[in-house]
Amino acid sequence: MNKVFPQGDGTGNAAARTKTLSRGEGAQACVTRTNRTGFLCHDRRSCIPASGVCDGIRTCTHGEDEDEALCRDAPRSLPGFLVARCGDPASWIYSDQKCDGTNHCGDCSDELSPVSACPPCGPGWWRCPPTVFKYCSCIPRSLCRDHVQHCSDWSDEYSCPGL
Repeated sequence: MNKVFPQGDGTGNAAARTKTLSRGEGAQACVTRTNRTGFLCHDRRSCIPASGVCDGIRTCTHGEDEDEALCRDAPRSLPGFLVARCGDPASWIYSDQKCDGTNHCGDCSDELSPVSACPPCGPGWWRCPPTVFKYCSCIPRSLCRDHVQHCSDWSDEYSCPGL
């Protein structure tokens, strides 16, 4: 597995600089421009988000992100760096969906300890007790004071300063 760090080349394209780490089957990990786990295309320049693999859209120039051998039995056929397990071991998400603020697992195990080791809410987020619907312990500040309950204690409507 190679870890790729995109570098601008002045034309808006990302040039890939790699650090060899070893992984079988030719699939290689990289780090996307948003600092998330990605899949390195065969051109060794394009790094697509992990969740862009086997999504039915050929994102890599040669379509290797949709290769039948890679996608036929997901998640078992996917390289380990693309997969993150949920609290329920039978459930999984793409690794770039972990710690992104959204409850992809359904039980918040992709956002909360002990399964994940996510950092606390970042700037632009409001921390509140368990949330309602798609978030876990933080909501985007853009949802504060929008007349819709997102935090179980209503702090998003009464305490959150918003953006």
